[in-house]
Amino acid sequence: MDVEDPSPLQRFGIAKRSITSIFDLLLDFVKDGSAFVDAALQSDDLVAIEEQSLEMQSCATKLSTIRDVLLRRHMKVAFFGRTSNGKSTVINAMLRDRVLPSGIGHTTNCFLSVEGTDGDEAYLTAEESEERRSISTVNQLAHALHMDPTLDSSCLVKVFWPKSRCALLRNDLVLMDSPGTDVTQELDSWIDKFCLDADVFVLVGNAESTLMNTEKLFFHKVSERISKPNIFILHNRWDASVTEPDYIQEVRKQHLDRCVSFLAEELGVVGPNEAPGRIFFISAKEVLSSRMQRAQGMPETGGALAEGFHDRLTEFQRFERTFEEFISHSAVRTKFEQHTVRAWQITEAIKAVMDAINIASADRKICCLEEREEQRDRLDFVRGQMNRLTDGIKERIQVLSDEVTAKVASALSDQIRLLPVLVEEFRADFKPTKETLVLYKAKLVQHLQDQLLASLAHRCSVGVLRDIKDAQRHMTDSVRPLLSSSVQDQLCVPYSSFELTYDLGLAALCADFQENINFQFSLGWTALVTRFIGAANARRALSGLDSRSQEGSVFKDEMMVSIATRLVSATSRASMTVLIIGGVVWRSVGWRVIALSLSLYGLLYLYERLTWTDASRERALKQQFVQHVAHSLGAVVPVTSSACSQQVYKELTSTFTRLSQRVNLSEAELEGSIRQLTSTIQRLESIQRKSKAFRNRATELEAQLDAFSVQYLQTD
Repeated sequence: MDVEDPSPLQRFGIAKRSITSIFDLLLDFVKDGSAFVDAALQSDDLVAIEEQSLEMQSCATKLSTIRDVLLRRHMKVAFFGRTSNGKSTVINAMLRDRVLPSGIGHTTNCFLSVEGTDGDEAYLTAEESEERRSISTVNQLAHALHMDPTLDSSCLVKVFWPKSRCALLRNDLVLMDSPGTDVTQELDSWIDKFCLDADVFVLVGNAESTLMNTEKLFFHKVSERISKPNIFILHNRWDASVTEPDYIQEVRKQHLDRCVSFLAEELGVVGPNEAPGRIFFISAKEVLSSRMQRAQGMPETGGALAEGFHDRLTEFQRFERTFEEFISHSAVRTKFEQHTVRAWQITEAIKAVMDAINIASADRKICCLEEREEQRDRLDFVRGQMNRLTDGIKERIQVLSDEVTAKVASALSDQIRLLPVLVEEFRADFKPTKETLVLYKAKLVQHLQDQLLASLAHRCSVGVLRDIKDAQRHMTDSVRPLLSSSVQDQLCVPYSSFELTYDLGLAALCADFQENINFQFSLGWTALVTRFIGAANARRALSGLDSRSQEGSVFKDEMMVSIATRLVSATSRASMTVLIIGGVVWRSVGWRVIALSLSLYGLLYLYERLTWTDASRERALKQQFVQHVAHSLGAVVPVTSSACSQQVYKELTSTFTRLSQRVNLSEAELEGSIRQLTSTIQRLESIQRKSKAFRNRATELEAQLDAFSVQYLQTD
């Protein structure tokens, strides 16, 4: 008759494993998500997700706490009633063994909880102690007749009974026995300490009496603290009703009506139609005796059992079945529903976090894409402008260099024409001695060089330097818009200490100058030869007249040809007219004219000889020096002007090179910025992909929570 069907309590264990598994997945998911958010925060790509990081950490902490709570969750049934109503006996009957102390009078002195243990040995622990004690000491600890002075009615003794000896305890079920509600005034502390987490309350009454005010008062207090507590009422010792068979139905109806009124009207925990299903009439002592006999292999109906035992046993079994079915659904809802809702809230919070990160990443990515495009356009613009600017600058530098060449050549040519004036301005002591002449010529060279350099500087340097500065300023102004702001801050108009130098090399040019300040008669043989064939040929001719060598003979022939050429030239210039007139005069005048001519020739010689002083010698030297310098400087004009042009070219080219290097720095900054933006965009895309993946995982976990809710939390 007492068939052991599969217990509905298994549903709680399955639901507990299911929800725990979901929370394990959710906790791992949140930890991975938190690490992802922290990594994204540390990368500096997203600076506005610190709040999301804190939210993920908070979710991880909450989930870890809830998971620990879930592991400790169990179904809890609290038995209450007046003293000696049989609370402990009912529990023993459900456990199918005498586990808790029971008997007549005040038996249970403190709260006793019975839960399963995986071990083979039963044991118990007292409150605030982990010391395991033998199960045989339960009477000494909890029996009122063997009261431990260290325990009072609000203390808890935990009894751990092997699951292998009781199928009821294999499904995370805890049965809690209590002292009688009529032995203490500390009902409020009982409720706060032992009842707030109870899934079902079982009120064990005495079928021989009606519900008492102490019992009602207790459950009124429970109802004030717990919204609609689940209450079963057992009328124990119903076997006593067989002594009055004529009134058994009336008494049953009386008890039933009063209990229905108490549950439905006074407490309002169930409706009037549901209340009868919470009320049972049993005899726990008979059921315990029957089950213990059956466990020992004896007939379960043996012994002194009152008439109608089978009906009372069936009623007890119906209570157990109803209780198990009810608590398996109720406990799942009460223990897991709030946690499931909290898990939903956490997944929604995580989805919101991932959405926020995804949106922030997308916004940041768009900004980076736009900025990278601007940087690329800027880089192309800088490169194009720089190419065009380079061509223009090079052309301008060349034009300016050519202008310097022409300007210096023109100024130097003008100075060559002014050499007589410059040399004439020189004043120094002049003595026709060798040492004095060397010093005089050195001073003359220095004077002339200073004058030339000063004049060139006045005519060329000022204008050239102005043109150089204008060109440098133009370069700077043209390059400035192409530079980055950081490089622009360091840019200024190049300050140049450039000075145009004129390396005339006058000392070297005058090194071979040889003056001739000896007296020379203007109508003498040497002067005439010089006049006809030039100074250089005259020196060669005069020095070679006495030569008897073949070279001298050749030179004489050359000289005669030169003289003849000069004479022909003179004839062509009316020389013949002079000769004809001379012949006519000769024939007309005769020897007197010749004598007069010779007298005049002598007087002229004497005059020139007497006037040949140091001043004349100085003038002659200066004239010779002017001729020599003019010839030498004329040869170096192109070289000097080209050298000045090269100086200007190098100066402007150097300036533009420095500016080009700054442009290169700006281009390098742009390229580096583009590479950095590209890397940032790639990281942001990775963050987007990961945030979407985490959101999808959150959706999958929500689906598992939905499935759990549909299977275990929705009302059948």
